Amino acid sequence: MKTRPASPQSRYSFATVTRPHTGGFAANRLTRRSFLKQAAFASVAAAAPLIVPGRVLGLEGRVAPSNRITIGLIGTGRQAIYANLPGFLREPDAQAVAVCDVDSWRMEQARQQVETHYARQSQSGSFKGCAAFRDFREVLAHPDIEAVMISTPDHWHVPMAMAAIQAGKDVACEKPLTRNIAEGRKLADLVARKAKVFRTDSEFRSNRTFHRAAEMVRNGKIGALQRIISSTPRDSTLAAQPEMPVPAELDFDLWLGPAPLAPYTEQRVHPRRDAKGRPGWLCIRDYADGMLANWGAHLNDIALWANDSDRTGPVEIEGTGKYPPAGNLWDIIQEFTVHFTFANGVRLTCQTDKPYLRFEGTEGWIHVTYPNGIETQPESLLGWKPGANDLHLPFKPSEKRDFLDAVKSRGPTQGDAEVGHRNTSLSHLALVAIDLGRKLKWDPHAEMVIGDAEANHRLQPKPMRAPWSI
Repeated sequence: MKTRPASPQSRYSFATVTRPHTGGFAANRLTRRSFLKQAAFASVAAAAPLIVPGRVLGLEGRVAPSNRITIGLIGTGRQAIYANLPGFLREPDAQAVAVCDVDSWRMEQARQQVETHYARQSQSGSFKGCAAFRDFREVLAHPDIEAVMISTPDHWHVPMAMAAIQAGKDVACEKPLTRNIAEGRKLADLVARKAKVFRTDSEFRSNRTFHRAAEMVRNGKIGALQRIISSTPRDSTLAAQPEMPVPAELDFDLWLGPAPLAPYTEQRVHPRRDAKGRPGWLCIRDYADGMLANWGAHLNDIALWANDSDRTGPVEIEGTGKYPPAGNLWDIIQEFTVHFTFANGVRLTCQTDKPYLRFEGTEGWIHVTYPNGIETQPESLLGWKPGANDLHLPFKPSEKRDFLDAVKSRGPTQGDAEVGHRNTSLSHLALVAIDLGRKLKWDPHAEMVIGDAEANHRLQPKPMRAPWSI
């Protein structure tokens, strides 16, 4: 891997704040080269080095420390602890060097997870080398962090991702990528303009079964594709909750960030001192768009990929849905059926049921049930493999591997910002069509609803709290 220049100073329009450091290297402004030179003589007990020599980790003969990609993890909740952090820890050419969260308890769990992992690889059996920050801007300001993984609530994705790109970082960001179409376009354009590596973090292209289904469709094995059905689980709802004291470990104002001011209650944020429980913000419209965007981002990514439409959009959208009673804290849509028609005539129906994806063509069908069930008609398709003259869709063992390979090669990822933006746009268009109760005619090139000013207005972002506007 070629050595890359240190990240430029961020030009993002965030107010400068000073917060106490909870550990690590922020006080020592070392260059990458000088740090490596000093680290070669440092013991494992030294104060939080960014890149630890391979001999300390017991990694002789594997990946040289100078060729490992240094990763800062922003957001250390359930998804980070159980998926994103382990995903990077298992890659020998990545090194998690910093964790960041507005909840200090969660941040400490992640820091211990990192240090325990590297201690197991160390000849001494101990390791102290992961920094911890409360404020994500401290992570972005550090020149020795090359890339970030953003695993925050959805309303933070685009502001943080744009700040990271402006700071010169490569970015992997959780799906669903955006909260509205306008901010998605700004992010995709910024990534392209700055020539940074970006990965929308959905793992379904690395699921052999979903990959196989998409490859069969793209090779015409069910004839001409006519219809796709993507089916997501249903979300729960919850009545209004009483205000509660903010826990000492949580910076609730920074958690809210660009979202409207709101009283703290545990079910608004996440279970206290519990890294396993499902967070309440997933079901609140100020922060997320529910299963339509959440599970939909996984399944519709494969649907768009199979239809070769993951860099464009539909031309018509119509749908119906059901919301919980007014005043409920968890207020995202509960049930929905939405139809998207594409320029090639293919119709995608996204609905609530159990998670599956179905492709119907003129000569057969493929039905994939999450996580790896597959049925086909004709049944002989189950034995098909692409030949030398067939289209081979790229496959990576994980989305993390895809991201790291692109960071090294400076090439594209399988799910860059444009792909993530177009995917998430489906949920935004669906919600507007449902709320207005009418069919929308969409121009995927101009990204505007044709002849419907009210619909276009609803697709614009809501005002963000200063200083977080993009």
